[in-house]
Amino acid sequence: MLVAGVDDAGRGPVIGPLVIAGVLMKEEDMPKLIQLGVKDSKLLSPRRREMLAVEIKRVVLKYSVIKLSPKEIDKVVQTGRKLHRLNRLEARTMAKVIGVLKPDIAYVDASDVLEERFKQHISEYLSFKVEIVSEHKADKKYPIVSAASIIAKVERDKEIAELREKHGDFGCGYPTDPKTINFLHQCLTKFGEYPDFVRKSWKTAEKAKSEKNSRQTKLI
Repeated sequence: MLVAGVDDAGRGPVIGPLVIAGVLMKEEDMPKLIQLGVKDSKLLSPRRREMLAVEIKRVVLKYSVIKLSPKEIDKVVQTGRKLHRLNRLEARTMAKVIGVLKPDIAYVDASDVLEERFKQHISEYLSFKVEIVSEHKADKKYPIVSAASIIAKVERDKEIAELREKHGDFGCGYPTDPKTINFLHQCLTKFGEYPDFVRKSWKTAEKAKSEKNSRQTKLI
């Protein structure tokens, strides 16, 4: 039996891509992941993730990575129910990854609060029969999903490192980080608009822009 694990990295930040990764293995080979020390990517140091990503790619049959740019994300989620649309986008992208891997069974980390609904959304986009196991915290429960999580995180970290190299330290990209908020304000002050690596539809970005417009109105 061929088994796949699929997970994302970078769902929440206002900066950078959302990365979906999947890995494929024979069921009997899956203990190799445990032997490597594969676990939830959030529990590993960046260096350890990088080392494991190399080893994971060596032992799996196949892997697939899809990067969704902020522009692609904005196009989908900027109108209507944003969270619902983002979940749909993730489901569709995970289906693409599963379509490349063609497993008999796929374990996915459910982005939707309703695990079964997320499973149904993925199934809608698949053209072949595959058993989908959709669960919250699947990256902690199943090493095959942990492996996908590690690859997704390493790929996103590379993208973020390149952005930092070009544009300076913008923090972690989350609304709780003062560096990130300050960076957004600096972009608006300097350019009047956000660069293409910022998710303009995110509340964090919208709030910073609203505050800037509010200050300008008071000055007039």
